[in-house]
Amino acid sequence: MDLETLSEEGFIEYCRFCGWALARAHARSGDPALISGYLGIKDVFDRAIATFAETYADQTERDHAALVAHIQATQAS
Repeated sequence: MDLETLSEEGFIEYCRFCGWALARAHARSGDPALISGYLGIKDVFDRAIATFAETYADQTERDHAALVAHIQATQAS
């Protein structure tokens, strides 16, 4: 599929399909009991997810600040 030649409506439909496929894949990604057994009873995974979430949030804030700064700089010139 050539995304550059899609109409706006076609692109929106393509995005919907990608979102549907991704959601379906994640919904069937594993058996909860097996995942729980794999993770174990220690909090290593919990701490890793918390650290990742904090790092991701910090990066998102930096990205947003850069976007706002760029928009303001563009509007000022």
